[in-house]
Amino acid sequence: GLVRDSQGRKMSKSLGNGIDPLEVIDKYGADALRMTLITGNAPGNDMRFYWERVEASRNFANKVWNASRFIMMNMEKAPVHEVSLDDLTMADKWILSKVNTLAKDVTENLDKFELGIGLQKVYDFIWEEFCDWYIEMVKPRLWNDEDRTKAAAIWTLKTVLINSLKLLHPYMPFITEEIFCTIQNEEESIMISKWPEYSEDRAFPAEEKAIETIKEAVRGIRNIRTEMNVAPSRKASVYVVSENDEIRRIFEEGKLFFASLAYANEIMIQAD
Repeated sequence: GLVRDSQGRKMSKSLGNGIDPLEVIDKYGADALRMTLITGNAPGNDMRFYWERVEASRNFANKVWNASRFIMMNMEKAPVHEVSLDDLTMADKWILSKVNTLAKDVTENLDKFELGIGLQKVYDFIWEEFCDWYIEMVKPRLWNDEDRTKAAAIWTLKTVLINSLKLLHPYMPFITEEIFCTIQNEEESIMISKWPEYSEDRAFPAEEKAIETIKEAVRGIRNIRTEMNVAPSRKASVYVVSENDEIRRIFEEGKLFFASLAYANEIMIQAD
């Protein structure tokens, strides 16, 4: 495929509409340029070059950087030690299960040279599942020193971040290497570290289903609040009504983070 400018003209020296990669790197970084050229790029397709897309790639790099800083900050407060399966909460198992499947999918994409598809999956996972959902879910645990699941939360954050960085590394080598070497000292470089592999032990379909149920409820509550113009600072009472024992159990177990995600000051779970 060819790279075209934003007007759709083929970039060429004679037309003088080329873009100097060094200029892009200078402004947005090499990782952002690499990511832009790979996103949405299918074999044989022409591709248009937009500065806005490079900016979006740089914003993603910032998102990864800020999430990593947040995780490191919490690792400093409480050391990370190995945890057993029993220590993990529903949310921990959900995100571990998601990154486990991601490793399998992205590896398949890379094997078939579907680079753009693989990158889109890593991007969606890091931005949405990991940053927008999981990190928000664990904040109440991290901020409460009495919480007995704090160690599991920090271990899960570190584990998922490291696996995400490894999957992102072929696309954004510089930022991933920098964070990887700062956050751990077991492997000397991300370039020669072990590639994440799918493992049956890290597949938790029940927890995935449970968290999706809670996410759906949170989205519903947020939509209603937006429609009614309720300020995020205004907390509300939330009633979860279901005759289904399993659904009541899910909300009981996820009560803590469900309340913070749904801007609730109290959650009532009942059958009728």
